[in-house]
Amino acid sequence: VQLQASGGGLVQAGGSLRLSCETSRNSFGTFAAAWFRQRLGGEREVVAAINWLGDITYYADSVKGRFIISRDNAKNTMSLQMNNLKPDDTAVYYCAATRGSYYYTRDDQYAYWGRGTQVTVSS
Repeated sequence: VQLQASGGGLVQAGGSLRLSCETSRNSFGTFAAAWFRQRLGGEREVVAAINWLGDITYYADSVKGRFIISRDNAKNTMSLQMNNLKPDDTAVYYCAATRGSYYYTRDDQYAYWGRGTQVTVSS
C-alpha cells in the first residue's frame, strides 16, 4: 500500500490548512488510518485516527476542537482539516494506514506510511 500526503505549507497562526492522503489501495475501506506528526527534535505522535468506516475518530487533546479527520473510501483518500493553527502545530505530518476495523494510536501499530508533508505555522 502506497500513501501520499499533500497539502502542507506555511500559514499564519489562526489560519487553516487541509492535508490529504491518497492511497494506492482500492480496499482502503478495510484499513484503519491516522495522521501523525513529528516536531523538529521530537518523537512522532498521533494527531488523529479514524476507523475503517469513518464513523469513529480519535483526537489528541492538543488538537481537539480544531482538527477534523475524515475519509472517503470510494476515492481511497483521507483528509485532515486543520483550523485555528498554532505555532506549536509546526511539524512534519504523516498519514498512516494498517489493516483493521478500529483505529490505533501508536505508530508501531501502523504498517504503511506516506512521506511527510511540512506544516509551518508562523506567529
